[in-house]
Amino acid sequence: MKQILHFIKKEFLQFKRDPKMFGIILVAPVIQLVFLGYAANLDVENVKLIVYDQNKSEASREFVERFTSSGYFSVKRYADNYDDITSSLDNGKVIAAIVIPSDFEEKINRNETAFVQAIFDGSDGNTASIASGYMRSIIVKYSQNISTQIMQKSGRLVKPVGSINPETRVWYNPTLKTRNFMVPGIVGLLLSIITMLLTSLAVVKEKEIGTMEQLIVTPLKPYQIIIGKLVPFVVLGFAAVIIVLTAMTLIFNIPVKGSITFLFMSAFLYILSTLGLGLFVSTISKNQQQAMMIAIFAVMMPMVFLAGFAFPVENMPEILQYISYIIPLKYFFIIIRGVILKGLGFADLWFEALMLLLMGISILILSASRFQKKLE
Repeated sequence: MKQILHFIKKEFLQFKRDPKMFGIILVAPVIQLVFLGYAANLDVENVKLIVYDQNKSEASREFVERFTSSGYFSVKRYADNYDDITSSLDNGKVIAAIVIPSDFEEKINRNETAFVQAIFDGSDGNTASIASGYMRSIIVKYSQNISTQIMQKSGRLVKPVGSINPETRVWYNPTLKTRNFMVPGIVGLLLSIITMLLTSLAVVKEKEIGTMEQLIVTPLKPYQIIIGKLVPFVVLGFAAVIIVLTAMTLIFNIPVKGSITFLFMSAFLYILSTLGLGLFVSTISKNQQQAMMIAIFAVMMPMVFLAGFAFPVENMPEILQYISYIIPLKYFFIIIRGVILKGLGFADLWFEALMLLLMGISILILSASRFQKKLE
């Protein structure tokens, strides 16, 4: 035990001699969290709109005003014909267009249905879909307002029997901001990078500078070398988690609603997997550049894409959904989002924690045994 502690102390002294490493571990995560937290935003807040008002009446102006006052749309220009609309959409100057027919006000005054044409640039399907939802909501409210006015004028103040009035409530993320969903995921992402990437680089670095041979000839047993190598990254990984969670709370105002103890326990279970993967990468790499390439392109990127960081796993093809079951990051994303946003704890997320434990131990044992053979 004393030998392991001396070895761990030696590893920390190596970090101390390399200030850049501390910068990467303790400062870079906060910078990345800020950049990614602000950049990873799928909300559509300013839909550029072109209006072709063929009616040019008080009713049509009031109708357009509903869009500009909603805060979601901004009218960039008024078109004189359909060619203007086509040109603006082709050039990407606007995302959506509204065509108001020439008989718009007359039909409203005659209590008839007025048809308004809405055109969207569907090259960005997500933005077009969200903008379409905003537009539909505004038009429905405008239509309801006209109906109410007609009822008041006719003296029929009672709504027809059987009408449905939904009372919508959104839990966990009432403002529906994608940032609240993405930022907790970024915490898991940074933890993966710090522990896995740096573990693989640090071990390969020993090979490159020739100190691995010196370690092998010491009285230390292989398992003691492995423990001594991994423990500092566990400590630094937890330090990074604390810093990033604090930054998340202070900068983005996203507090941890659930059990912080369970969150740290889950982080430890997840770190077992990333350390094991880092060790595995170090056993198949000859230098640091190769280790970084393998860690990023062969391990990190598939993990991130298939774990549900940005795209729901349920929307993926069936074969990819099966593959996602063997990715530890998927379970950690479920836990960290559940604890931070929903206030869940062990009673709700025990299965994900169990999967992290089983996968972490399996990956770490397999990678450590392979690394041990290399040492022998």
